[in-house]
Amino acid sequence: MTVIVIPIMPIIDRLFSIQPLRKAIWKLWYPFLTRRLRKDDVLFLNYAFETEPPMVLQLSPEDELNRPSIQLYHHVATQAVLKGKKVLEVSCGHGGGASYLSRTLHPASYTGLDLNGTGVRFCQKRHARAGLTFLQGDAERLPFPSGAFGAVINVEASHCYPDFPQFLREVERVLQPGGTFLYADFRFRDGFDAWERDLADAPLSLFSQSDISADVLRGMDLNSARSLDLIHRTLPSFLQGLGRDFAGVEGSRLYEGLKSGEVSYRSFCFTKMS
Repeated sequence: MTVIVIPIMPIIDRLFSIQPLRKAIWKLWYPFLTRRLRKDDVLFLNYAFETEPPMVLQLSPEDELNRPSIQLYHHVATQAVLKGKKVLEVSCGHGGGASYLSRTLHPASYTGLDLNGTGVRFCQKRHARAGLTFLQGDAERLPFPSGAFGAVINVEASHCYPDFPQFLREVERVLQPGGTFLYADFRFRDGFDAWERDLADAPLSLFSQSDISADVLRGMDLNSARSLDLIHRTLPSFLQGLGRDFAGVEGSRLYEGLKSGEVSYRSFCFTKMS
């Protein structure tokens, strides 16, 4: 019997490059991941963050398992003061970041929004607490009135959006005057120019930015063993290569890109002018 092996990553890369198909692919991938991972109580789908020397962040015993991913959220969110503000997180994943920030930074309210309805239902059940709500919705058509929030958070999700400038316009619309947009994501080298142009053209004022590629790479190393274990236990063999690439373990395109400079991971703080 002849076995035909089809390399899946080049096919996936090609499909992601076709803008109309990108959102459709993510609509299938993320609910699939939620169904596979919820039994393991996976609360974070983002990468991770670790400084040199290591961060000294006091965590509760329940949060310690997710320290590397929590540290990324902490880095992004503490670029501004969230206490007493109405906060929106766009693309909240499995809600681990939303839960942590709502418990520790004391916003007046925290709303997590995600396109993945299966993930939203997981969040609603797993992270039930006063002042924290989860809704299904589209990052490019935010289902909120203008000026509804004092801060918007977006961690490692905008590379999935077919129309990134439209997302930025929506962020500006739902922010109050003086509100902050706390943002982190990555791009490959061939997308640097468009990313920088879109951010420069955004209807927001840049307050600060930093390249955190080295910090994210250190965080990935901390998460690697757990990520590989989850991939081997939860994904069928023909999807494990995609899973390793998605998880950013050593040898993956993203991990090696961060090492070589082919990928840049950056964090930003923007404000909406009055």
